[in-house]
Amino acid sequence: MKKLIFLIIILLIGCNSDDSQEAVSNNLIVTSSHGIDGAAYGLADCDACHAINIIHKGLNIRDIVINKGFETCTGCHGDNGTDEPRPCIICHNSNDLPLKPQQSGHFSHNFNTNESDKNCVSCHYSSDMNGNFMPNIDLTSFPNISEQQQDYNNISEFCLSCHNRDNPQTGFEISNQDYNHPLIAMQDNYNFVDKHGWIDGTGSRTYNGLRPNYQYFSLVECTDCHTMHGTNNESLIIDYASKGASKLSSELENYPVTITDGNSAQLCVLCHQMKDIIEQGAENTGNGLTGVHEISGNCSTCHSHGETVQAGL
Repeated sequence: MKKLIFLIIILLIGCNSDDSQEAVSNNLIVTSSHGIDGAAYGLADCDACHAINIIHKGLNIRDIVINKGFETCTGCHGDNGTDEPRPCIICHNSNDLPLKPQQSGHFSHNFNTNESDKNCVSCHYSSDMNGNFMPNIDLTSFPNISEQQQDYNNISEFCLSCHNRDNPQTGFEISNQDYNHPLIAMQDNYNFVDKHGWIDGTGSRTYNGLRPNYQYFSLVECTDCHTMHGTNNESLIIDYASKGASKLSSELENYPVTITDGNSAQLCVLCHQMKDIIEQGAENTGNGLTGVHEISGNCSTCHSHGETVQAGL
């Protein structure tokens, strides 16, 4: 009865009379207060109050919303207390938003490839979707098994909330791995051994040299080398520079990366360019770039992720 009265009131006063003052919130998920005293919460028919042709004025998703209809509502705003699914890929697909994110490739971080929409909200439950990625807004904060819930200062901290030995996220525990396997050892490796990207020493070692306009003055985040949404390389290594390497020059974004039998030269060469050319430093790694001392063979023989052999990765 409460919801019926609410709908009658809305029809009388016109809930869509002026949508130009639409508020933009950091959290787009509607709560139990949705509507007058929560009267709209639990309703599946968005069009009972919202006219599709006047919502989202001035926002760049307006055309997609009008084209796709009310199916888009739950994708951004949650299920409104119903059991309706959240169809993220109704917008994030190869036709409508093909680069947000790039999803091509055989390997991905989908937990179940048959339930791709559900996988999206595993990490992005309440994103504000404004195009400005902020870890504490666009990445969901889950309590770990110690019931601690911490803010994320960067994307790597989010990754490490699952990829650790002692305090994984509840429901996302990684089991059946050896103690030193990177899947669970990365928190220790990242914090104490291989925080790759910290400027260290004089920069005058034998293999020194970084590309012009190199901007990683603090650290390299996990997602600069590993892409979550799709790649043709195992271990989720990016297969195009545009899928990672976020702080490098846009001139590099179209360079491909192929990892074969442990050879990571095409990945390393995106950032590394020797100042004093020795060994194979002048030879093409296979993607059009030169600058690393070895272009064939298994790089991990000396550069083992998370270990202090040579200089790590």
